[in-house]
Amino acid sequence: MTSPVRPFDGIEEERYELFEMNTSRFELSRREFLSILGPGLLILTYGSTALAQRFGRGDRGDDSVSARLHIGQDGTITVMTGKVEVGQGSRAELTQAAAEELKVDPSHIRLIMGDTALTPDDGGTYGSQSTPRTVPAIRRGAAAARDILIDAASRMWGIDSERIQVVEGVLKDSSGEKSIRYAELVDRPEVVENLQSSVPSGVEVKPVSEWEVMGTSLPRPNGKDIVMGNHRYPSDIVRPNMGYGKVLRPPAYDATLKSIDSSEAEKMEGVTVIRDGDFVGCVAPNSFRAAKAVEALAKTAEWEIPDHPSSKNLYSYLKDRAREGGGRRSRGGENGSVEEGLASAAKTIEAEFEIAYIQHAPLEPRAAVAEWEGDRVTVWTGSQVPTRVHHELCDAFDLEPDQARVIIPDTGGGFGGKHTGEAAVESARLARAAGKPVSLRWTREEEFTWAYFRPAGLIEVHAAVDDAGKVVAWDFANYNSGGSAIDTPYRVASRRTRFLSTDSPLRQGSYRALASTANTFAREVAMDELAELAGVDPVAFRWNHLEDGRLKNVLESVVGKFNWDRRRHERKPNRGMGMACGTEKGSFVAACAEVTVEHDKIHVERICQAFECGAIQNPLNLRMQVEGCIVMGLGGALFEAMEFANGRIKNASFGSYRVPRMSDVPELDIHLLDRKDLPSVGAGETPIIAVAPAIANAVYDAVGKRCRSLPLKLT
Repeated sequence: MTSPVRPFDGIEEERYELFEMNTSRFELSRREFLSILGPGLLILTYGSTALAQRFGRGDRGDDSVSARLHIGQDGTITVMTGKVEVGQGSRAELTQAAAEELKVDPSHIRLIMGDTALTPDDGGTYGSQSTPRTVPAIRRGAAAARDILIDAASRMWGIDSERIQVVEGVLKDSSGEKSIRYAELVDRPEVVENLQSSVPSGVEVKPVSEWEVMGTSLPRPNGKDIVMGNHRYPSDIVRPNMGYGKVLRPPAYDATLKSIDSSEAEKMEGVTVIRDGDFVGCVAPNSFRAAKAVEALAKTAEWEIPDHPSSKNLYSYLKDRAREGGGRRSRGGENGSVEEGLASAAKTIEAEFEIAYIQHAPLEPRAAVAEWEGDRVTVWTGSQVPTRVHHELCDAFDLEPDQARVIIPDTGGGFGGKHTGEAAVESARLARAAGKPVSLRWTREEEFTWAYFRPAGLIEVHAAVDDAGKVVAWDFANYNSGGSAIDTPYRVASRRTRFLSTDSPLRQGSYRALASTANTFAREVAMDELAELAGVDPVAFRWNHLEDGRLKNVLESVVGKFNWDRRRHERKPNRGMGMACGTEKGSFVAACAEVTVEHDKIHVERICQAFECGAIQNPLNLRMQVEGCIVMGLGGALFEAMEFANGRIKNASFGSYRVPRMSDVPELDIHLLDRKDLPSVGAGETPIIAVAPAIANAVYDAVGKRCRSLPLKLT
């Protein structure tokens, strides 16, 4: 059964119907593919690498991401991308990118996303990479196609291409006497030939000043289907003659199955019991009977259960294991002599910060439907990395790449928690043994127990200021939670930063912003402590240690919008203000929080946040991303923490694992800085990192108690 591991680095409703007839075919020819899409021209746009290399994540260079476009005779343009939609808004953003360069209304663009048999490998949907990587690739491909079509019209009419304009997919000469639609040009031999070439390196995309579609608040194209309940998520997929699967889980982590009696389960009508080593599961005509069959198996199973650490001694465990050399690795940097700076400083702080494991808690737990046709398998599942799931299927069943196909319908949340393909492999195992398609849906308890967690961590900070209020020494060590955003953005005379890996007692992996939240939390709380030692206002202290630039700009913006100086002088009992700022993934954030603390309970009254990620491509979607980050950040700051002992999760349900509720959401005052002079970067992660430290610093301002743990603890 799944054991703790080391950290590791869709088709919308109508398209699902469109491709349903072809779900178990893998070697699609161009003729077959076009017969599905309808008459028109398939435009393949490549960078410098081949399409969908086996198991690849896609080259991360700007010219290596592929996009596919099909222009139909009805004027519909189908764009294909390996990226997926898990609620972050990529379907809208990528639609805008193609519409902008092709100069058509976004309603003419259709997206096929995350199908390893049809779409290019654009890399996984993580790390805020869709905006800086995939959007430019689609724009370049669409712009190249547009230029080729303009050139074809120019030759046909015998006029200079500069005299041709494009309006809503129609090419017109400057006199207005001649016009032709894209769809009427795509079958011309010279167009077909030209469109087979690679995208020219010098292809020009529209500058920000000329954006008409990008920069506007386009809603999610299939939003109506979602609101009306018509969209089919991975857990909604149904196949002919489909069975329902359930897997027997061990009672504790690292447990080994010694014996089991399957006779009672096998007597149940329509139930098939599958065993492959420690993997045991059932397939039944419905999910209720499958669950009952697994309950019967569990009553007879005998397990060998090893010792396992507890959440109560987690932080000493992490530090001890690192000291023992359990996978020790350090990363970071050093300049100057930290020891000399600490020894000669006027005032120092030395603090430990504790970061709990937390769950991703997506709306939709893991789900998959697997269907075999001979030695080929198709799996519909929810994942942020289709090619990784494809890789796992090929490894599990010793398949060649063309024997496995992964289709990702728009999925009910990920937050970094759906990079792996456990449910896909499990459903494929059950389906192959049962000889029929199988739907496997994890329960919430399974999601809380067997999916991976955001890494826990212990962070040590030893820092000092001199008599002039300057930070002269900064020693920062992170155990286990990760190295992202570990470097301080502040001017420091001497510094040392380290990340030390340990043996994690729980399975851990990616999470929204990953370790950036932990490292920013520890740094920003420590900066407030240093500001107090220096006798300087927290904002002024940071300002004095920042170079001019983007981080300073968001800090200035949020302080002004929050009215920091005025509010600091309007003291009320048990009410406090705090702030924090940081940078990650090329974007910049600063937040001010106002809290009330009563009876050892923290209530966040208001969060004011300024965020900057270059030129804004979709203001509505960006605001929703920031709002989502803030609310998610509230959970990690105030409530969320996994509790475990003896290899068992003790709070594996929403009844015992607290996430933010509507009543917890404070007044949100969000300010988006639109830097049209800068390239756009992703925004799905960075807005979360300033939430927890701003709240912690506000708590200290309210009641004089430093909180050095996530979630924050007052007792």
